[in-house]
This record gives sequence, C-alpha cells and structure tokens, in this order.
Amino acid sequence: MGRAFVLELLRSVRALDRAFVLEGVSSMDTRQTTQTTQTTRRPVTVIGLGPMGQAMAGAFLDRGHPVTVWNRTSARADGLVARGAVRAESVRDAVTASELVVLSVIDYDAMYATLGDLDHDAFAGRVLVNLSSDTPDKARAGAAWAAARGAAHLTGGVLTPPSGIGSADSATYYSGPKEVFDAHRTALEALTTADYRGEDPGLAALLYQLNMVMFWTSLTSYWQAVALAGAHGLTAGDILPLATRALDLTQFLEFYTPRVDAGDHSGAVDRLSMGLASARHVLDTVRDAGVDGTLPAAVVDLFRRGVEAGHAADSCSSLVEVLSKS
Repeated sequence: MGRAFVLELLRSVRALDRAFVLEGVSSMDTRQTTQTTQTTRRPVTVIGLGPMGQAMAGAFLDRGHPVTVWNRTSARADGLVARGAVRAESVRDAVTASELVVLSVIDYDAMYATLGDLDHDAFAGRVLVNLSSDTPDKARAGAAWAAARGAAHLTGGVLTPPSGIGSADSATYYSGPKEVFDAHRTALEALTTADYRGEDPGLAALLYQLNMVMFWTSLTSYWQAVALAGAHGLTAGDILPLATRALDLTQFLEFYTPRVDAGDHSGAVDRLSMGLASARHVLDTVRDAGVDGTLPAAVVDLFRRGVEAGHAADSCSSLVEVLSKS
C-alpha cells in the first residue's frame, strides 16, 4: 500500500511538471505570436481626410497600425488623433513618417498640389498608394512622377463607399510593381480585399472607371425614375421593389456578353428600331409629367444615331459599335 501511494505521488508530480512545461511553451508561443503580429503592423500615413480618407485611417487604426495623418484642414484629424493617430505638422512630416503612404484626394492634380513642393529626399524609399480617382493615363503619369523622385507607386481603385472600408466583403483593384504590392498586401487588406491586376499602373484606374461608368449611369437612371414617380405622387419607397428588379441586369449581361465578344449583333431577339421606339416613349412620359428630360433625351439620341448608322434591324447591342467611335 505504501509503494502504491509513492507511485501515485510520482505520477502526480510528473503530470504537474508536464503541465508547467506546456504552460511555459504556450506562453512563449503567445508572446512570439504577439511580437510577430506587431512587426507586421507597419506604420502607415494617410493623406487626405475626407469621408473616405477618414474611414481608411480608422481601418488601419482598428488593425493596430501606427497611423500618421495629414489634411489641409487640420481639424479633420481630431477624431482620429483621439483614437491614437499622430497628426503630422506638415505634409513632409507625414510622408517621411511611414514607408507606406496612402493618398485619398480628389484626383492626381490634387496629389501634385499636395506633394509637388517636397524635395526628392522626402520620397526616397516610400511607397505611394494613390487611391484617388482619375484616368488611366494620369495614373501612369503619376507612377512615372513618383519613380523620378525615388518612390514606388501603386494605383488603387476602391469599389466601395466609406461605409464598406474595413470589410473583407469590399474590394480594391491594385496595379503597379508586383513585388511592391506583395510587400504591402497585408497592410492594404486592412482596408478591403486587395485585388491585384497587373504591372501596368493604369490598369487599376481603367477597371475602376469601367465600374463607375456603369455605376453612375445606372444610379442616375434610378434618380430619373424617382423624379418621374414623384411627379405622379409615388415615393422612392413605393418604387423600391420595381427599381431593385429593373437594375438587376444579370440575365441581360449573361445573354449579351458572348454575343458581343463574337461580334454577333443579329436582331433575332431584339432590334434597335424597337429600342428607339421604347426610348421615345420614356422621353414622352417624362416630358408629359413636367420632369427634366435631359437623360432620356440623350438615350433617344444615341439610339437614333445607331439606327441612322444602319443598325435598325440589328440588336441593341450594336450600340457598342456606335459608342466605339468618338
């Protein structure tokens, strides 16, 4: 009985020793993980604190990045500073505070106006991530401008409003040097999912503008419908179910895409002449209601030009041919 007690005591001691060892290993792993995470949280500078820039700076703070901010109107940084951001006293201080510099300004001209007076030393080793809207050509020129000053440049096209920043369900197109993107992808994914599209700095800008040409024309058609509905005593809420269905163009896109790519504009299913008649009915309805008809008149004009170009019996997709010529 005494021997059994001793053996049980030894087993208990060994179990305790093992528990202490495992606890020590676990604590060490936790410390190492924390240290590793901290080293991946690179300092970031955000220049431009409109609604989008503020959302971006906030998302970086939420992920634990040290954030420096700058805006011409300094007071816009107050809320971010209260959350832990550093307010740079000058734009030069902002640029030199971090390797990764995110620009959220109105366009590339605004970038030049903001950064153009800085000496080249301020840019050395920096990565300028320009998430401002502009043309593909201006994005390419901006990348060359940055390179001449010793900085790398990534073009970004953000496909979400400020409310979607910080969500992996949102996305941003990026283009520029692949190794630069790879080095900073983790930080950029604090904002949205990062969708890299290639080396050409103009490509992300092009994809963004393709998105926006569809977004603005579709949304403007909704505003036109709201105005027309209002003239007849209906509210935006009244037509919401109709608008949701009307703006879901999936079946049309899936039908037309392979035909357009094949150059097939045959009018077996729809004809541009019928489309023109329908567009005129829309314009007449708008004018009869006393509502501004600028938008539907432009659609009628486009359809009319297509018919006059010889596409009356072709599909409405033949308008691609009309629009392809300036």
